[in-house]
Amino acid sequence: AGFGAGLALALASSAFIGGSFVLKKKGLLRLCGRARAGQGGHAYLREWLWWAGLLCMGVGEAANFAAYAFAPATLVTPLGALSVLVSAVLSSIFLNEQLNVHGKIGCILSILGSTVMVIHAPQEEEVSSLESMAEKLKDPGFIVFAVCVLVSSLLLIFVAGPRYGQSNVLVYVLVCSAIGSLSVSCVKGLGIALKELFSGKPVLKEPLGWVLLVCLVICISIQINYLNKALDIFNTSVVTPVYYVLFTTAVMTCSAILFKEWQHMVLANVIGSISGFLTIVSGIFLLHAFRDMPFTPNLLPLFLQPGRADPHPPWSSAGRHQCCQHQPLLPSEDKGSQSAEEEE
Repeated sequence: AGFGAGLALALASSAFIGGSFVLKKKGLLRLCGRARAGQGGHAYLREWLWWAGLLCMGVGEAANFAAYAFAPATLVTPLGALSVLVSAVLSSIFLNEQLNVHGKIGCILSILGSTVMVIHAPQEEEVSSLESMAEKLKDPGFIVFAVCVLVSSLLLIFVAGPRYGQSNVLVYVLVCSAIGSLSVSCVKGLGIALKELFSGKPVLKEPLGWVLLVCLVICISIQINYLNKALDIFNTSVVTPVYYVLFTTAVMTCSAILFKEWQHMVLANVIGSISGFLTIVSGIFLLHAFRDMPFTPNLLPLFLQPGRADPHPPWSSAGRHQCCQHQPLLPSEDKGSQSAEEEE
């Protein structure tokens, strides 16, 4: 039951989040002559399309929140690849952002890789109470990981952002992904707190639940801000898949450190998870590296080009092109004289 509920909520989350990218991009494009998000402006707050996109993202994140409460993070997070497909298809329809053959193949590979990762997803260590969650958060490995995430995010925001933020898509997306890995941990803890609250335990008196809630609000605010900057500067069909790959990597790393999900995995599941992730990365590479390469039917082989196939191929037109083995070895005159000599 938990697996089915988590799977359904994750699928719904991908649909809403994929549509939210397009709605927010549509709202950002309507900022004619006003301060854009890429230059630090906040005029998009007066666009209803942007708010509609934010609402869709909120619904998607809420469904994602519930999915993390029912299923492991390594099952829910890879299904975010479906948001790449939804965003790419809707962008080609409503934003006139062309998606060539390489991009379509990349989307398919991302979905296949996500399926493989779901099949071989590791089982996370059981965390059933806020007390056990507090013990997990005190682990030295997670503390080191959290410090590295915060320091790297600060360097990206204040050092790399002013220099390379307008030309490199990785700068702002890395900030969203790194902070997002911490937000998933907060979501997981709040999901456990809600379960205990519904079971009648005095969770509201526990300070850890409130700390996780405050941290989640801060993390989501940072993600929204820098994701808006990335969407305003770069193409939606580029930002969405790159964000997915980096976010999935960060969440998988954080979950492995915090919940020890990979500790009891067999070799087959380890190979399957790595293979699925590499398949996703290959798909994202096709979608990102060849996005500006035109692909027309003229680049196909002649027998695959529409309207160029010969209805009478050479091997079927015996009247026009006869094979050498059907032609006489001697001219007709010589052949007649040779037959006369044989009769004599």
